[in-house]
Amino acid sequence: MGGPRERLISASDCIKALELINEAVQAGARLSPCCNEVGISTRTYERWSLTPESTKDKRPLVRRNSPKNKLSDEERAEILQVINSHEYADLVPAQIVPKLADQGIYIASESTIHRILREEKLNTHRFKTKAPVKRVPPTHIATEKNQVWTWDITWLDGSVKGQYFKLYLILDMFSRMVVGYEVWETENAEYAKVLVKRALISQKILGKPLILHSDNGSPMKAATFLATLEKLGVQSSFSRPRVSNDNPYSESLFKTMKYVPTFPNGGFASITDARECVTRFVYWYNHVHMHSGIKYLTPYQRHYSLDKNIIENRKKVYKMAKENHPERWSGKIRNWDLPNYVALNPIKEEELALIEKTSS
Repeated sequence: MGGPRERLISASDCIKALELINEAVQAGARLSPCCNEVGISTRTYERWSLTPESTKDKRPLVRRNSPKNKLSDEERAEILQVINSHEYADLVPAQIVPKLADQGIYIASESTIHRILREEKLNTHRFKTKAPVKRVPPTHIATEKNQVWTWDITWLDGSVKGQYFKLYLILDMFSRMVVGYEVWETENAEYAKVLVKRALISQKILGKPLILHSDNGSPMKAATFLATLEKLGVQSSFSRPRVSNDNPYSESLFKTMKYVPTFPNGGFASITDARECVTRFVYWYNHVHMHSGIKYLTPYQRHYSLDKNIIENRKKVYKMAKENHPERWSGKIRNWDLPNYVALNPIKEEELALIEKTSS
């Protein structure tokens, strides 16, 4: 096997590499490891050591023969003439090549035609087709509670195979608090309307601006449900089609629920059992569970502005512990600062700067 793979190196870098290698060898190091360290072979070192002229890399100056399979200028011109002709101008290479083959003509492969189109900047969307539109992720930002809610429906197993109960659940994105939930036997837009109204009334924000984000399920996009949201002054928002992580907060909550030790593995015998279990979970999640996404506060504490006093007290405890035993601390105390905002999806730097400017 040959030595390390070498890349193009300038003459000044070659001379510097030689100086470093010679210095190391004179200090007692072996030549081969030194060459490997700078990324050259021992043979290259020996060649560079002959004369100063040998340090110049001549590979860029070498005139190489053209590949045997390279198209001639005449062949390239013929391809351009054909693909831009009236008969083929509206076709893609995948259609041009077989169409010509049916006439006993072969001018180039599809990949070659694509390459020529790209090099000539002709590889645009031909005829009436349009370039694919990349949808921007639906990013919403919450700087306080009851600005952005996310909601979803998850299926809860029944005790009989094929039986499921449907959990409707609404989450406040800023505080992570569950502001509304209910269990029904079916997915229905009417149930969703009832749940949203209850949540708005319980939070005392009926008629105030609110964004309600969800996936693209049929209850979420039902015309009657959307009409109700419009009447209530709620702005609806939806995940991108076939994108599973555009509603991350609701999905994360459902995973937390189904992996807690108290969640039954054998399913629920009745809808009453399912409702009782969900009620216990929601109480635990809102009032007991210390959420990692909000600096290990409970959602209830974050939602009702109890967080600042708790965080300040934590900082005092940590500072006192560091003062009592500074030798046990290698740096600063843990960062307990709460985030000023929560975003549904990652946001750009300029958007972040705007948020910080308005919040300061």
